[in-house]
Amino acid sequence: MDFLQQYGFLIATMLQQGLLGLSLYAPLMAGQLSLASPGFYALGGYIAAIILTNPAFSGWREALGYGIYPLTWLLAALACALLGVIVGVPALRLRGIYLALATIAFVEILRVLALNLSITGGAVGLFGIPQAFGFVDRWQYLWLFLPLLILTLIFFRQLSNSRTGRAFRAIREDELAADAMGVSPTRYKVLAFVIGAVLAGIVGSMSAPFLNTWNAKQGTFDASIAYLAYVLIGGSRSMWGPLVGGALLSALPELLRGLADWRLVINGLVLVVASLYLPQGIVGSLSPKPRPPKRPKPPPMSEGPSGPPYTSETT
Repeated sequence: MDFLQQYGFLIATMLQQGLLGLSLYAPLMAGQLSLASPGFYALGGYIAAIILTNPAFSGWREALGYGIYPLTWLLAALACALLGVIVGVPALRLRGIYLALATIAFVEILRVLALNLSITGGAVGLFGIPQAFGFVDRWQYLWLFLPLLILTLIFFRQLSNSRTGRAFRAIREDELAADAMGVSPTRYKVLAFVIGAVLAGIVGSMSAPFLNTWNAKQGTFDASIAYLAYVLIGGSRSMWGPLVGGALLSALPELLRGLADWRLVINGLVLVVASLYLPQGIVGSLSPKPRPPKRPKPPPMSEGPSGPPYTSETT
């Protein structure tokens, strides 16, 4: 119990950041570099924070008791799914860096709206968000983030082995060829985008009580780059990559806190070294490399009755 009291908050944060890395991995399954996850994360957190603190929803809180928390998760998932479709259909016509810029613009639009709306608390944000299910210690949020992580990993594993997962991989490898084979790129790219949006929104709705406060700093361009670093450092070709990258990069500054300002230097060096020497990410570099297929041996050349093998030159 002493271990959880001391390190429980850090472990819960590692799981939370790993889940956010997985929300970025979902559109990458279909080859889409989307950086919109912080926006959906912030939106889910605002939905939970408003419902849990605004006097207009006091009747809901009294009627549902602890059931109000699963309701915030559901509403956050639905809102993010709807917004994901609205944003994804036009944005996913873009590719590569242009899609990344469009999703960064989406995150900035949501941040500016949050700064200027009274219901979100403006620049100050929302405070005094009650702890989920009456939790007393932050380590108890492991009972929320850990089951969500397990369910997410199971979901991604089943998705990868399904027809939809094969369509995602086909689009990632060659979109034109996939379209020629009858796979609808728009449909599957929007689906991957919505999956990432829903996951980020649910994590945000769980994180608002976890952090006890919520403001526009939760969804920024810096957060987009941080989530992208999780995927790049961990590996983008496996669902374990974003999880490993998110857990490592969120824990590293805390583990190096005793080194004062040097911890920032070491953290930067880790990113540079990993980018240079682990281009496939940590998980990709540790995965066994597929062996090239063996070439069949050529059949032995049969010799004539007296002399060298028969060729056209001997005729």
